[in-house]
Amino acid sequence: MTTQPRCGVALQGIDPPSAFIDKVKEIEALGFDNLWLTDSSLHTRDCYSYLTLAATVSTRLDLGSAVTNPVSRHPGITAAAMATVDEVSGGRAILGIGAGDRPLQALGLRTSSVDTLEATVDAIRRLWRGEELTEEAASFRFRDAHLRFQPRPDIPIFLSASGPRTLELAGRVADGVILLIGLFPEAVAWALSHVDRGARAAGRPRPHAAVFAYGAIDDDESRALEAARPIAAWFPQTAPHICELAGVPASIVEEVRRMYSGGEFQEAAAAASLMPDAFVRRVALAGNRRQATERIEQVLGAGADSMHVFPLGERRMETVRAFAESWHNVVKPSGTPAPATAGRA
Repeated sequence: MTTQPRCGVALQGIDPPSAFIDKVKEIEALGFDNLWLTDSSLHTRDCYSYLTLAATVSTRLDLGSAVTNPVSRHPGITAAAMATVDEVSGGRAILGIGAGDRPLQALGLRTSSVDTLEATVDAIRRLWRGEELTEEAASFRFRDAHLRFQPRPDIPIFLSASGPRTLELAGRVADGVILLIGLFPEAVAWALSHVDRGARAAGRPRPHAAVFAYGAIDDDESRALEAARPIAAWFPQTAPHICELAGVPASIVEEVRRMYSGGEFQEAAAAASLMPDAFVRRVALAGNRRQATERIEQVLGAGADSMHVFPLGERRMETVRAFAESWHNVVKPSGTPAPATAGRA
């Protein structure tokens, strides 16, 4: 039996608590399955505080970090924080984790290595199982360390990935992979081929593949394009292979890399202006509802298990509502949403 595709929303903690609560309630009412909060160091409010807040005002949404990292937070602190969210929410937590991104620069930190990321996943799972750890990795240490409460041992861990090594790591060890690779079929297929390679090496099935869809949906297509454009500057720095797949000239990639070397992607407006409109439309939601529906069909058709809208611009909730409408045009609702279960994403 084919599993029904799932959909979600990823937010940054940029709203005050009362406004955030209103958004959580509406997101659940619209039928979304997941809510993700970014962990963006100094740039937004604390993700675990807001995930806990979301847990208290929702009953069905699975709640995840999108994503934390092993550098700004010690893996032991992350293990305790997400276990607490899981307990408060009644078993609806997902730990989303990655190597880190440019917000780390504000803390004077560098992104972690793939080896450190793998060691972090292993350490967190062992802590959740009740083990005592004494060990050292590149960026963290444990000494006679254990959790003094017993969390659910199988809280799902999703790895954020856009490059070959991290995609293959996700295939080997993760319950799911958060794909930051754009929205065109060739990119999805390329990413899943690397996930599959890792899964085969570990003798396990492919983990859940969750595609994040940054951008804006607006009847005013030019306004949607400009709202979505900043994310396009992220790709030359972090995922240049996606630019190559999309046919972006190497000269443009190098110029964007020169102009945009740090900060959140919203701070990349000048560099993003160099990216071709066609590329923005391929990697982001950047048009009307019909175009969003086409993107959803393409992403699911390329093999993704779920798709999660990350709204940009001044009309973020309008984009969330439009995405829900487009989603239900593609994936027909199958009755009353089921309650959350372990490992679901």
